[in-house]
Amino acid sequence: MGKKDWAVINVSGRDRPGIIADISSVLARNNVNIIDIGHSVIHKMFAMFMVVDLEGSSISYRELESRLYGLKEVSLNIELNKLVNGLEAECAGSSPGNNYVLSILARDRVGIVYDVAKCLSEEDVNVLKMELVARDKLITIEMLVDIGKKSAKEVRGILKNKGNSLGIDVIFQREDVFKREKRLVVFDMDSTIVDAEIIDEVAKRAGVGSEVKALTEQAMRGEIDFKESLKRRVRLLSGLPDSVLREVYDSLRLTPGAEELVRALKVQGYKTALVSGGFTYFTDKLNEMLHFDHVYANKLVIRDCKVTGEVEGDIIDAKRKGEIVDELRVKYGLAREQVAAVGDGANDRMMLESAGLSIAFNAKSALKKVSSGDISKDNIIGLLDVLAIKNR
Repeated sequence: MGKKDWAVINVSGRDRPGIIADISSVLARNNVNIIDIGHSVIHKMFAMFMVVDLEGSSISYRELESRLYGLKEVSLNIELNKLVNGLEAECAGSSPGNNYVLSILARDRVGIVYDVAKCLSEEDVNVLKMELVARDKLITIEMLVDIGKKSAKEVRGILKNKGNSLGIDVIFQREDVFKREKRLVVFDMDSTIVDAEIIDEVAKRAGVGSEVKALTEQAMRGEIDFKESLKRRVRLLSGLPDSVLREVYDSLRLTPGAEELVRALKVQGYKTALVSGGFTYFTDKLNEMLHFDHVYANKLVIRDCKVTGEVEGDIIDAKRKGEIVDELRVKYGLAREQVAAVGDGANDRMMLESAGLSIAFNAKSALKKVSSGDISKDNIIGLLDVLAIKNR
């Protein structure tokens, strides 16, 4: 590749309307082409860099420098550096690289940026762009990174392990997937939207709490078949008055941030779905509050105001959850990359595998292995940042 007549312009100063117009007007009048540009405004301070090509210009590097420096009278700090002998700009806009978007969610503390940057540096992962968004005590750091010759699977595993040790949540997506606008978000209910395993709460009141909880945990870890587990748990509830179901519903609490998250998605025009291996008795009532576009769950058989110990119709297990996501995607004419799914247990695995963005929420290890990343219990609202919804 031949030598290029390129330069880098760095501009900083107090933000005001017209800064980009002032700089670009000098370039345009002198036929200097902009190769790449990036800028940000942080606490009312403006910072911008440009990579420019002087090859088609009639002015020299020194003349361009003089004309740009003339803008200092408008309270800007301007620095021009020529790229010489083999120093060619391999920047985000001119080179595709092996680029991924890394989102870090955490409770704010000193040293988070250093912890993440150190991890990336040790793995020879280059940070191309970075943005930090703060929301109360939750911060989201969004990085565009080039992973070089490493595999995405390798880097994802390293970042997840590091995230666990640092107490941060890590979501890792291909850049093109991140840029593809998500239009459908599918949620599990128990221990995701609702801060409880509902059947365990019902079982406590039926006096079979320990037996049902053990079966629930085995199913969520993927140790026993979900359908068989559900049938056995429901049989243990036989004869329970349906008034107990109402008591359990009245005592439920949404996961902190879940209501705000779902409402924000609706305002932004997203389609939302609740797909649960739990019961319609609870999903229907929950939907009266949150207004999902679609709700799927299992139906408990109730006769003479008592639970019979049976489930009506086909059971929604992992396979059916995946099928539902595919059906909704086709219904709305969406690509897989436009679908996000959030769940916590092994029964959510196929649902997450059917989505472009898969979030293991406060999840069991079986689910973390197949997800784009993890979000812990306190950080569910951070999904808005992962979806690049800024105006909330």
